[in-house]
Amino acid sequence: MSVGHDSSMRRPTAGIDWASTEHALAIVGPDGVEVQRMLVEHTAAGLRKLLRCLQQAAVLEVGIERPDGPIVEALLDAGLTVFVIAPNQIKHPRRRYGAAGNKDDRFDAYVLADTVRTDHHRLRPLTVDSPATLTLRMTVRARKDLIAARVAMANQLRAHLEHVLPAVIGLFRDIDSAITLSFLTRFTTQDKVDWLSPRRLQNWLRSVSYPNPARAGLLHAHLLAATRGTTGPEATARAHVTAALVAGLTALREQINALEEQIELQLLQHPDAAVFTSLPRAGIVRAARLLAEIGDARGRFPTPEALTCLAGAAPSTRQSGKVKVVGFRWAVDKQLRGAVIDFAGDSHHANPWAADLYRRARARGHDHPHATRILARAWLHVIWRCWQDGVPYDPTRHRALQAVLAPPA
Repeated sequence: MSVGHDSSMRRPTAGIDWASTEHALAIVGPDGVEVQRMLVEHTAAGLRKLLRCLQQAAVLEVGIERPDGPIVEALLDAGLTVFVIAPNQIKHPRRRYGAAGNKDDRFDAYVLADTVRTDHHRLRPLTVDSPATLTLRMTVRARKDLIAARVAMANQLRAHLEHVLPAVIGLFRDIDSAITLSFLTRFTTQDKVDWLSPRRLQNWLRSVSYPNPARAGLLHAHLLAATRGTTGPEATARAHVTAALVAGLTALREQINALEEQIELQLLQHPDAAVFTSLPRAGIVRAARLLAEIGDARGRFPTPEALTCLAGAAPSTRQSGKVKVVGFRWAVDKQLRGAVIDFAGDSHHANPWAADLYRRARARGHDHPHATRILARAWLHVIWRCWQDGVPYDPTRHRALQAVLAPPA
């Protein structure tokens, strides 16, 4: 629900400082005077109390620091207009009300409420993505977190094997691959590895359906050339740690695979799937990540510049007098930036236009991250147009790409 500027300015505004256990609420009158301040617990009863208080005060507009969660859902369901004001946006306004500018939840709630009152014309009401997009975003981010946990545990396993069983490091391509984990399940100590001969290793590779068991001789040579690990009773004791790490990595791989199956199902059922799967080298997971982070609320990004700024693909320009500095943009949506940079960084391997743009950026002296951001900014203009029109990306209609492919005159 949205209201006009004049009517909203005659009503009180509210600010909520969100926390994990309790939330600070402040209500400010049209004259800027705080009329109510309270703390509510993060419970169902607490949320009902908060909404009842807003209703009794005739509040229609609320400022808050985050765009999701139970509070935001409750506010939107109650028909309130929600403005998301990032923490860095209220950092400096705190000094309007005192020189110290200290962080205090109750005071921040007041600053949020007063910012809605004074800067109403600068703020954009929160637009909510569809339930399908919110579900996809949750699944995509959960997979990303599990992959981070898998990488951390794989590093832990590698560090452990450096002392216990160095021969396994580098035996196969990845320390957390299915074949490596199978090997460590069967051969947990140096004594068991010593039992292997080329023939025995080849037979074991066949038993686990290894695609090239003929490499058994090379793999056995690697085992012989490596530094020997721990042996005897000490090795047996440390094998329990190896087994625990292997079990943890196996479970993570299984759950990541399960989430990827859900991501594919959720993506293919989404109305915007064709837009993002049509992008070069997008695949399933990458396309799902782009869709999940950009969303499907078109009003959030009325221009491609709005999208590129939030994604961190547009440079930050600072000018004072004759001095102009162009630098890296830090105040961005990091999840969105990660999705866009991941896509752009691989697109130049499959798209002639992207390859030309990336090559020219490198020729101007930009390093890989900078060149990738330049490519990401260009891609976001293309993606924004396809996304707004609801049509898949068609390289034959891409004018910049056609200019690259056209033969010289």
